[in-house]
Amino acid sequence: MSLAVKPAEAKMGNNFAKALIKFTKEDPTLRVKVDSETKETVLSGMGELHLDVYIERMKREYNVEVISGQPNVNYKETIASKTTFDWLHKKQTGGAGQYAKVVGYLEPMTDEEVKELGKPNQFQNKCIGTNIPPEYYPSCEKGMNDAMTEGALVGCEVEGVRVVLQDGASHAVDSSDMAFRICMANAVRDATRRANPSVLEPIMAVEIEIPSEFQGAVTASLSRRMGMIQSSDMNDDGSGLKVEVQVPLANMFGYSTELRSLTQGKGEFTMEYLQHSPVPRNVQEDLMEKYKMEREEKEAA
Repeated sequence: MSLAVKPAEAKMGNNFAKALIKFTKEDPTLRVKVDSETKETVLSGMGELHLDVYIERMKREYNVEVISGQPNVNYKETIASKTTFDWLHKKQTGGAGQYAKVVGYLEPMTDEEVKELGKPNQFQNKCIGTNIPPEYYPSCEKGMNDAMTEGALVGCEVEGVRVVLQDGASHAVDSSDMAFRICMANAVRDATRRANPSVLEPIMAVEIEIPSEFQGAVTASLSRRMGMIQSSDMNDDGSGLKVEVQVPLANMFGYSTELRSLTQGKGEFTMEYLQHSPVPRNVQEDLMEKYKMEREEKEAA
């Protein structure tokens, strides 16, 4: 069982850290980690009651109000169609201005291509001639990377995209590394919005071992969590069952508590990351609405 936890106020951060250090020293079953993708502090323990005890102790012993909830899922975004871009960045102020133009296209990459490349996105320079001076090519690639850090739909990292630069234009005085970096970032962001973008969610490979008498209840529970059963094998004497299933990570919250409850404490499971896959349309719409509300709250603050 895991919960995302953070102090209610920034000034409580010091006591919050002290409490976590003390509690994890005295209880080896309590684990703390900072998720590298979502940057959240995630507290893991034996169940909801176990974690509630420590959240209450933080309040009582360290005067720290804790906000807790379901850990954020590491969603990603990608595109489904090839789209061209032709973007001009022009800014005139007192003194030197900014000028850059980029022309090209972006297209989706297959999982095999991404795996072979060893990185989530690819920049290809197919410019002929010097309409864009060669010293600005690295800035164009940096601009592409800037655009990929925050997608148009839910603000998550974009992956599986090949960006091809074909042409452009520069100005003898007003062009600069920064001008081409900004131009490329805006061109890619705009093209991504027009390339049938979609949200991807992490799918987990889950292996569950249970006494066979609980098969019906456990299978029904997995169906409610949108699990896709891959195999179900009975052991030799028919007393136990091993179920292999693929489940969206977002639907696994609280599963350890539920499995114990369904199997009188006899069921066990392990899970590991399998792949990112597109979320259902209704889930994507909910995530987009949530992201829009969060942005509006930040802007209002």
